[in-house]
Amino acid sequence: MAFERILFRSTRGNIFLRQEPVDEHVTDPVSGEKVVKNAFIIFYSGDRAKAKILKICDAFNANRYPFPEDVSKQLHTVQEVSAKLSELKATIDLGLAHRGNILKSIASEFENWNRLANKEKSIYHTLNMLSVDVTKKCLVGEGWTPVFAATQIQDALQRATIDSKSQVGSIFQVLDTKESPPTYFQTNKFTLAFQEIVDAYGVAKYQEANPGVFTIVTFPFLFAVMFGDWGHGICLLVATLYLIIQEKKLASQKLGDIMEMMFGGRYVIMMMSLFSIYTGLVYNEFFSVPLELFGKSAYACRDPSCGDAATEGLLKVRRTYPFGVDPVWHGSRSELPFLNSLKMKMSILLGVAQMNLGIIISYFNAKFFRNSVNVWYQFVPQLIFLNSLFGYLSVLIIIKWCTGAKADLYHTMIYMFLSPTDELGENQLFPGQKTVQLVLLLLALVAVPWMLIPKPFFLKMEHERRREGHQYAMLQSADESVVADLGDHEDSNHHEEFEFSEVFVHQLIHTIEFVLGAVSNTASYLRLWALSLAHSELSSVFYDKVLLLTWGYNYITIRLSGIAIFIAATVGVLLVMETLSAFLHALRLHWVEFQNKFYEGDGYKFAPFSFALIGEEED
Repeated sequence: MAFERILFRSTRGNIFLRQEPVDEHVTDPVSGEKVVKNAFIIFYSGDRAKAKILKICDAFNANRYPFPEDVSKQLHTVQEVSAKLSELKATIDLGLAHRGNILKSIASEFENWNRLANKEKSIYHTLNMLSVDVTKKCLVGEGWTPVFAATQIQDALQRATIDSKSQVGSIFQVLDTKESPPTYFQTNKFTLAFQEIVDAYGVAKYQEANPGVFTIVTFPFLFAVMFGDWGHGICLLVATLYLIIQEKKLASQKLGDIMEMMFGGRYVIMMMSLFSIYTGLVYNEFFSVPLELFGKSAYACRDPSCGDAATEGLLKVRRTYPFGVDPVWHGSRSELPFLNSLKMKMSILLGVAQMNLGIIISYFNAKFFRNSVNVWYQFVPQLIFLNSLFGYLSVLIIIKWCTGAKADLYHTMIYMFLSPTDELGENQLFPGQKTVQLVLLLLALVAVPWMLIPKPFFLKMEHERRREGHQYAMLQSADESVVADLGDHEDSNHHEEFEFSEVFVHQLIHTIEFVLGAVSNTASYLRLWALSLAHSELSSVFYDKVLLLTWGYNYITIRLSGIAIFIAATVGVLLVMETLSAFLHALRLHWVEFQNKFYEGDGYKFAPFSFALIGEEED
């Protein structure tokens, strides 16, 4: 409109202008962008008007084309333009077809070229880390390798020398170093996911005991204790077996984030489902329904008036139910107190056992690294303290189960601290229990300063003895260069002065952490009881209040709706949310309650030069 307005004003209206927008966007040859274009035609009279129109067109960057007045010339021009357009179109089509043929021809080779380029890039990146020797004729590189791979590296270097027809062979030499090596664990597709669970907490330092070995069993088992239902376990197993059977097909596909995590942990989930089937059989729960799989219940009604809701009117008529919980407990008034007591005590037993395992592994760590200070002033007092209190509680639980006594264990443990000399009365489970409790309490009290005081002093003595050894070596050496070297070494040690206060404070924090952690960690294992109870009650609610309630109606639509709601609730809440919840709690029990007893996790991973790993990083 501005173009038309200026033309009208400059010529005082003595022009005739028609303009129309071009339907398709036109590619600007300069910028290459799609722009909107208008086609216009101007009729005028006089040379002065023509000069003005030409200047205005130039000012608006409008392209001008001559338009002959003769009709025959106009037709000839149109034909020329049409011929040029058809020629250009044919040229463009041929160019596109040629480009398509070229791309098709290189498409099959592109992946190989791309892989080759990445390999070459990684080779040059590695070569840049090598150093040139004094003669500047060969390269020298230092790196880490597993011991079992040393012969393979020598063979590879020998093959490379022969294939490249090099006149100088490659030299492979093992060097002694004081640097801490990286950590490398050989894993397969089964153990990889369990190792990654441990590595997410921290990578083991070189030759430290690897918790991943124990995690293969303890992790799915603790999960199953919280997820004990063999019906739900079968559902998890079926889903996992599909992932395992289709693993070759699924490994080559792009999966979503959630499916990628499930596929990566398919063997972890398989183990979790197998253990869940086992614990479900122990709890005798199949979608919360008890079944008499291993025989009939040991109890029967004493008289016909005995109902399902009570256990007081039951009489033991058979041998004890051979495996798991007797089905008579489910649905009775005593079900919740009975299962509460059973699962709570079982959680404490499992927790104390796993924490003892962690402390025992710390002994083997200290023994392997020849750290006798940690054996006598960390392992021994920790083992004594934990078992004087919670190991003793576990023994009381087992004795109570075996004897059927009605002692109050919580009262016993509380008054073991508050009034250790008082008589136990009906809480006494075995002869001499009072004396045993006094001895155990005394051992627990002695274990605390045992952990706290001696270790800093022994570390100080060891540091001073090492320092005196360096000074003695300096005095005995007659070689000036050796003296100078030892002096430099002594100067470097001088900067690493032994700060006794820092070591003592660190040991104080470690002692307080263990003493308080022994209580909090044991209590933390009660999550096994809490989540197991929650899972059982949720499953029972869905079965009783959804499936059975809707099945009581005679309408098929209500029954089908009840079945659909039951399936959706089971899958969404129990098989997805409860599985994730139990997984995270089992993860916490391993990271905090188990691994902190022995695992430092301050190492770093072995990162080998491998073409196979380059492809995995690209994926």
